Amino acid sequence: MKMKLINWWPPMLGTGISLRYIDEKLLKFVVKLKLTWYNRNLVGIHYGGSLYSMCDPWYMFILMANLGKGYVVMDKSANIRYLLPGRGTLKCIFELTEERIQEIKTELDTIGKKDYTFLCEIKNAEGEVVTEVDKIVYVRKKDFDWEKFNK
Repeated sequence: MKMKLINWWPPMLGTGISLRYIDEKLLKFVVKLKLTWYNRNLVGIHYGGSLYSMCDPWYMFILMANLGKGYVVMDKSANIRYLLPGRGTLKCIFELTEERIQEIKTELDTIGKKDYTFLCEIKNAEGEVVTEVDKIVYVRKKDFDWEKFNK
């Protein structure tokens, strides 16, 4: 799939982040990060910036692909919590259901814009959560009638 070309994008390539799986409806992405000499910190574990970068674009991509061109979707902010040392290969799954996408569309048809928070859990090979990232994505309906809304 063409989307895997993102693995050659310098911010991904330079951090060792690799998109491993995309489902055909663009509702699920699986990303891995191997620990290498160029992405470890001074104490030998994953550099925190790489862990954040691992979570950066995926929910935005899912929403853009599934909401369509009638919506503006942008990453807004994030909050990261380091729970365990990140060693070895780490994995994170980013997924929304078709039902959740429909809920978001319905909500935006009513209120016009909203910030959505998605929890990203980065796990080690043993399945332990080593890092949590709350990813906040801003979504706005392009043609929302604000005059009608304000009456």
